[in-house]
This record gives sequence, C-alpha cells and structure tokens, in this order.
Amino acid sequence: MDIQLKRGLLDVCVLASIRGGDSYGYKIIKDMKPYMEMSESTLYTILKRLESSNMLTVKTVEHDGRLRKYYHITGSGLQRIEDFKEEWKEIVSIYRFVTREDSGND
Repeated sequence: MDIQLKRGLLDVCVLASIRGGDSYGYKIIKDMKPYMEMSESTLYTILKRLESSNMLTVKTVEHDGRLRKYYHITGSGLQRIEDFKEEWKEIVSIYRFVTREDSGND
C-alpha cells in the first residue's frame, strides 16, 4: 500500500479510537486490535504527529504510581474524521473504476 495513503488511514483510525473519550497508548492499541495490528512505536509516532497538528491534546496523569499520557481529540481532529468520510466516497469511486469488469468496449 502507498505509504502516504496508509499514513493517512492510520491517523484517522487513531483519531476514531479516541473520539469516544480520552485514552492512552496501550488502550488505543487494544481498541484497534480487532481491526488492525499496530506497534507501539508506530502509534506513538502518529500520536506525536496528531498532537503537533493540533488534532489531539495531551495531559499527563499519575496512575498506579506511574505517569500516563491521556490523549484528547480536538475539534480539528473531529473535523479530520468528517473530512475523511467525505474523501472515502471518492476513494470508493476510484476503487470501483479500477476494479470494474472489462465491458469489451475499447
């Protein structure tokens, strides 16, 4: 898969996993596991990118004597999900074009 396309898909997947409420790295990976595998290193790279793009905010909270980062989706992150839904319609259309049966007409 094209690396840029995959990167965009993974970004939206991470945003979608946080959309329901603040979350942390291990939980995000666990929530996504039924749909896709993602390494911790990949996830944390995505989280940093989304934070720097102002699609997420981060707060550090002590949990069981350790510090845990919780990620919160922003309005920009929610808008990115909505934009993706619209873009997906075009992707599906392109997929249908590429995979259409040869009609025998040249």
